Amino acid sequence: MKQQDYDRFAAALDGDAGLSNAINSVAAPARSTVATGQFDAESLPRSRVVLTCGADLTPEPVQWLWPDWLALGKFHLLAGAPGQGKTTIAMGLAATVTLGGRWPDNTRCAAGNVLVWSGEDDYTDTLLPRLIAAGVDRKRVFFVDGTSVGDAVRPFDPATDTRTLQAAIEQIGSVSLIIIDPVSTAVAGDSHKNTEVRRGLQPLVDLATNINAALLGITHLSKGGQGPDPAQRVIGSIAFTAVARVVLVAARVQGNDGEDKRILARGKSNIGPDNGGFEYHLAQVEALPGIHASRIEWGSAVQGSARELLTDPADADDGTDHADAVGLLKAELTADCWTGANQATQALKDAGFSKKQIWTASKKLQVVRTKGGMNGGWYWRLPGGRDIAQPGEDSTMPEGSEDSPFQKPEPLESSEECSNIATAIDLCEVEL
Repeated sequence: MKQQDYDRFAAALDGDAGLSNAINSVAAPARSTVATGQFDAESLPRSRVVLTCGADLTPEPVQWLWPDWLALGKFHLLAGAPGQGKTTIAMGLAATVTLGGRWPDNTRCAAGNVLVWSGEDDYTDTLLPRLIAAGVDRKRVFFVDGTSVGDAVRPFDPATDTRTLQAAIEQIGSVSLIIIDPVSTAVAGDSHKNTEVRRGLQPLVDLATNINAALLGITHLSKGGQGPDPAQRVIGSIAFTAVARVVLVAARVQGNDGEDKRILARGKSNIGPDNGGFEYHLAQVEALPGIHASRIEWGSAVQGSARELLTDPADADDGTDHADAVGLLKAELTADCWTGANQATQALKDAGFSKKQIWTASKKLQVVRTKGGMNGGWYWRLPGGRDIAQPGEDSTMPEGSEDSPFQKPEPLESSEECSNIATAIDLCEVEL
């Protein structure tokens, strides 16, 4: 650019001092080349890497909204298959925040404001009734209606309106939870491409950090196909799971008693424990006269990884993992003698099989189980074979120790009775 051209261009921008100053700061040092009219490469600003010494940083603890579950300033995912109550769970969490109520683990929540945006559910006939059913303080919850451009209002777009949203949040103040449903709308490009998902989620990550709020994005969970870990079944790119610091998974599974139950589990956490969960029930209530809505009723805490808690035994009946577990367990047992339960299952534990997978394999083999006396441990054998004596009162094996995972009482039944698989399922309540 020639000097006279630049002068005319800068003069036209005098009304915008900030932009004019920015142009001057970049172009003023540049030296033009008479022959070509271009800037010398040596005169252009050079980039440099900024380094910070570890000694200049101060370690800080993670700040929790819900200890070990929702962290302030962090991005979270809540994933689940359709019909598992993901949005109802989110509304229940939101109501707890507005009330300063108690979380499912009975810890107290500091009261705060909540911001909700949904691209799937109506605010007036779906989300607000669910919040009311959960006991929300309506003065503390705010819904994103749209983005104003001059005198017009257009639909809110998480992919482009994050900065505007931050300005609105700062006006409200004390916002400690933001819910985006579905979070995939924050990605303007292909939600199955890693780089595009990371680029789309970064503004949300920055938003959570800047206002020090927990940001919860809701997404769908596929039925299966990408691996046994529920966190790997999040729809779209693996970047959704990678960027989130905590991934919560909601699913319905069949328990060993044959009854369906729903569980909210931690599928992943980079900043705290990544196991455990809570049972929950979806209840239909009358939120207001003539207005019905669903709400979450929390049950007891459950232990184990998300893979263990959310693996339906029926899902593994035809899988290769199940067949391998059956083969390993069969190799450890015989029909003619009793084997300590811990000893029989150790090879499967070492191979990485979950407790539920081992339990399913034992049912497939119709394993006969018995207790080795009043103080003895549990013993297993394959069905059939000769009639053998049960382990004596003085028999001792590791599975009867204090650290044994086989702790639930199991009725002492004869070999003939236990060889029937239906009876074994009903009577053998061993917790692996």
